[in-house]
Amino acid sequence: MDERLERARELYERAVFGGDVAVLETADRGLDGVEADLALARGQVLHARFLDGQGGPGEEELGLFERAAELYRTVGDVRGEGEALLWVGIFHQVVREDEAPAAAAFERAQELATQAGDKLTLSYVLRHLGIAEHMAGRLPAARERLAESVRLRREIGFMTGVAANLVGLAYIAAAEGRRDDAVAVLDEAAEIAEAEGAATVLGWVEEARRQL
Repeated sequence: MDERLERARELYERAVFGGDVAVLETADRGLDGVEADLALARGQVLHARFLDGQGGPGEEELGLFERAAELYRTVGDVRGEGEALLWVGIFHQVVREDEAPAAAAFERAQELATQAGDKLTLSYVLRHLGIAEHMAGRLPAARERLAESVRLRREIGFMTGVAANLVGLAYIAAAEGRRDDAVAVLDEAAEIAEAEGAATVLGWVEEARRQL
């Protein structure tokens, strides 16, 4: 981001002192990218506050994610647009508990993440699609989505995310009557979460064990 801001300053000087006003369009695109990154990051911080019980109704959060998606689209950043739309979907699913707009956002995010080769965003999309399938009682589809998300996360080394998904797979295994599998999956999730220092995920594991 600092490099893009410095680049914008350089282009300003070229326009003002060198008379090359055509470069201002390039400066605008760079600054749009900076604004998109900032909007996405601010939205994520607000979402973390919501999860911790500090957030309000979330209108500001949604606006930031939608603004980020719009700006990424304007500058042709496919990866960024996909990530921003993922968060639009997460907002609708988690904050508003409204699956229809969440599903639409996830579908488009999946297309863009696949196009950009963004395995991290794709793993998040699959996780949240799996959650939606689980909530709808479609356990085989939920298991398939989460398992693919786990595969991607192992591939890129996102082990905290692997542990989080394993907790979800344990709930699915239990719902399918595979209690021994659920216990084994939770043991693996706990081992990974402990190694990664993921205290929140360890809490999810303990809660799942109590429910089992």
